[in-house]
Amino acid sequence: MKKEMYKALGISDAVVDFGEKILSDLEERFKKIDENAEYNQLKVLKAMQDNKVSEACLLGTTGYGYNDIGREKLEAVYASVFHTEDALVRPQITCGTHALALALMSNLRPGDMLFSPVGKPYDTLEEVIGIRPSKGSLAEYGVIYAQVDLLPDGAFDFDNIKKTLLENDNIKLCTIQRSKGYQTRPTLSVDRIGELISFIKSIKKDVICMVDNCYGEFVDIKEPTDVGADMVVGSLIKNPGGGLAPIGGYIAGTKECVENAAFRLTSPGLGKEVGASLGILPQFYQGFFLAPTVTASALKGAIFAANVYEKLGFDVCPNATEPRHDIIQAVTFGRADGVIAFCQGVQAAAPVDSFVAPEPWDMPGYDAQVIMAAGAFVSGSSIELSADGPIKEPYSVFFQGGLTWPHAKLGILKTLQSLVDAGIVSESCLN
Repeated sequence: MKKEMYKALGISDAVVDFGEKILSDLEERFKKIDENAEYNQLKVLKAMQDNKVSEACLLGTTGYGYNDIGREKLEAVYASVFHTEDALVRPQITCGTHALALALMSNLRPGDMLFSPVGKPYDTLEEVIGIRPSKGSLAEYGVIYAQVDLLPDGAFDFDNIKKTLLENDNIKLCTIQRSKGYQTRPTLSVDRIGELISFIKSIKKDVICMVDNCYGEFVDIKEPTDVGADMVVGSLIKNPGGGLAPIGGYIAGTKECVENAAFRLTSPGLGKEVGASLGILPQFYQGFFLAPTVTASALKGAIFAANVYEKLGFDVCPNATEPRHDIIQAVTFGRADGVIAFCQGVQAAAPVDSFVAPEPWDMPGYDAQVIMAAGAFVSGSSIELSADGPIKEPYSVFFQGGLTWPHAKLGILKTLQSLVDAGIVSESCLN
């Protein structure tokens, strides 16, 4: 009966059988993911109970949003889960890039230096920083930028990191991107991030270490703030929103860093005291509650994708067997039509807009055309089944999400079917 349903969704027996053979070797890895999800679920539940979340917390406010108990309790819950002094969790933060820009712009001043010890940041941050000119960038406000690239094997270049720290007294903030973005470098584990932060602070103890935590929340039982990060920043339409948050971002960290961000988000003199939550708090609370198990489903999908495409001879990052530190799976096709066919397969597996064929377009904030597939309940939500990639060398696609494991599995099978139908993968390779 299951095969008949797959056939009804346009997937051949050969593709289904190939997927089942791959899955037979993944049982132990999936069991470990479920164990982590159980721990993280208990961690979130305890934070909600410890902070005495009540029905009144779900009601929300309008107008100025003064004395919004639900908003304040939600931020306390985030601070408890991330083991930080404070947190800012708001629908007024529109996306991950906005959250990162807010954290940077509120904690840097003219003449300060922003330093990335892990190479170039994600594409959309280039205009925030001013690497690519843009109105309102940090560069326009006199913030200087420096970076040290990772070594060819993905290791930290400790010698040049130390040299940069010692030669620039004005380094105020180090930004560390956990996930790979549109690169094929390894995602940083929490332990490696801790090692890097410890090294930085041994040289310059007062520097603020901020981690772009997008796609990494709840993948491990630890977060970067457990290993020394002063701030973690992320989007609620990724892991921590659990697929229910329709918008929003968070910053969790030291009281000083979060307070600075709040005053930048609203206004000097107002800070965290204003910002109506409207009717959005139930989705924020319930999404965060579900986030550990939703993230586990997305992780299973990423591992399945890695094993499927590595078996077919494509370069994948991470590879089929190495540990996972985010929910993103990169597959390199070396040709544009491979990226496009993959994304069209993901779109065809969606519950919303499955009949639409995505095409590359000039998306704001990127230096090349980008194709994005996301037939999601929340527009652009990348914790839901989604895939995207820039149409440029080496022609890699980046797959993530899946609110449930069965849907993530379907999505990967549908991408393979799309590649078979396009003649990019031969069905004979599946035997």
